[in-house]
Amino acid sequence: MNEFRRWWKEAVVYQIYPKSFYDSNDDGVGDLPGVIEKLDVLHHLGVDVLWLNPIYASPEVDNGYDISDYFALNPKFGTMDDLERLLAECHRRGMRVIMDLVVNHTSDQHRWFVESRRARTNPYRDYYIWRDGRDGREPNNWAGHFSQSAWTFDATTGQYYLHIFSPQQPDLNWENPAVRSEVQQIVRWWLEKGIDGFRLDAINLISKAPGLPDNPGEGRYVFSLQHFCNGPRFHEYMQELNRAVFAHYDIMTVGECAALTIEDAIAVSAPARGELNMAFLFEHTDYYNTVGRDEQKLKEILTRWQLGLHGRGWVGLAFSNHDQPRIVSCFGDETRYREESAKLFATLLLTLEGTPFIYQGEEIGMTNAYYDAIEAYNDVGTVNLYREKVAAGVDPQAAFREVRAKSRDRGRSPYQWSAEANAGFTRGRPWIGVNPNYVEINLAASLADPNSVFHYYRRMIALRKATPALIYGEFLPVEAPEELFVYRRSLGGRTYEVALNLSERTVRHASAGAALIGNYPEETHKDRLRPYEARVYQIE
Repeated sequence: MNEFRRWWKEAVVYQIYPKSFYDSNDDGVGDLPGVIEKLDVLHHLGVDVLWLNPIYASPEVDNGYDISDYFALNPKFGTMDDLERLLAECHRRGMRVIMDLVVNHTSDQHRWFVESRRARTNPYRDYYIWRDGRDGREPNNWAGHFSQSAWTFDATTGQYYLHIFSPQQPDLNWENPAVRSEVQQIVRWWLEKGIDGFRLDAINLISKAPGLPDNPGEGRYVFSLQHFCNGPRFHEYMQELNRAVFAHYDIMTVGECAALTIEDAIAVSAPARGELNMAFLFEHTDYYNTVGRDEQKLKEILTRWQLGLHGRGWVGLAFSNHDQPRIVSCFGDETRYREESAKLFATLLLTLEGTPFIYQGEEIGMTNAYYDAIEAYNDVGTVNLYREKVAAGVDPQAAFREVRAKSRDRGRSPYQWSAEANAGFTRGRPWIGVNPNYVEINLAASLADPNSVFHYYRRMIALRKATPALIYGEFLPVEAPEELFVYRRSLGGRTYEVALNLSERTVRHASAGAALIGNYPEETHKDRLRPYEARVYQIE
């Protein structure tokens, strides 16, 4: 097994959305000194790697995913000295730091794009994707993520530029070798500064279909991933970036890859291919966001991935992040069984094969946040969709209810540190509203309670680290009633059984093993699982 062991497989990653983590200077925005101040809590939790969402210079049209300078920081978050101090403090504690790498697109305020739009003959013109219009309209019928059309007309040069996301996020032209060289320089610069790796944002969108053909479908604008996801040169570009930079450092690389299949994950993460360490598994959360809650589908998806990927590739596992709802609010029970369901999903996350990613607040069972007016929302996708619906004649209240239900701001509310004003996040005015339930749900209360969600996460992380079978072991499904998700992990003659009750009913289940951990304070009935009960057994 030693030849397959890697530190990034055994690590537990903690995602920090800096803007909402902790505000050290009371301007209402979280910052790097705030992260440093809270490092001991994260070290106590047992996490090994911190993933920082974008902290680069940015006009923040899309909360930092529109970068205007890759070599400078947004002053809201602090200085380069602050970042270097964070790296030093993490490394001193045996922790690592990875950053977002956003290179499918830049900000329209980036120097390259400012130059690119000056003239068709500008040396930077080919850094982006420019096209003539077609029959008095856009070059094709592609719709964007945050806009009706994926194209914007630029009057200065009389052409359209492509943006899969907002008009302020023009796509880079990876067909241009100069762009790929620039990206390599950016990556190398940050690695030399001491960063331990990258989460690559929207990375499988960098290769577009030759000729940029229309999407199939009716209507003026049609959204489809068909012609700009997993394009024909995507793997070539990843292999080139790996050969040029990644392979020369001992780092973690994880790709955010849309519409990822098992075969896609193998193609991008199989060691022999020389691309990335892993890609994020999103099929389960994508299903929830498009179809809705379905425990049977959740089990089917996770089982299929565990069986299909073992020994062939690797994934990053997550149930929540800055773009997704919080786990207890979608797959769990955020009211009556909030703590039990939060602990159950901690058990699931930390006993599957793949690198687990904990999103800030998961470890105290934070829930989705909802706001009362569109003005309270910050997410560009939420605001733009609301405006489009109202402009199309939808009743404003109905439009608001619809966008509120799926806004990415659900999971971006400030971290709930204590029952003090603004959840102890800031003494200023928070950049976005604090969830009112912070009075009951907060870290201070969790630390004081030995049976809290936080301490359960801490024990589960410790168990995972002490149990190689939970990291590298074969996944073996166990037949059980439909309310339950039961499986075993087996390695080197050691077998562990994980039994999870995904329902609010008590369900009979007996295991022949010795219980190692459970999410209820005591195991009163060995032959049944209570609502949202989770247990891990060692099978003799």
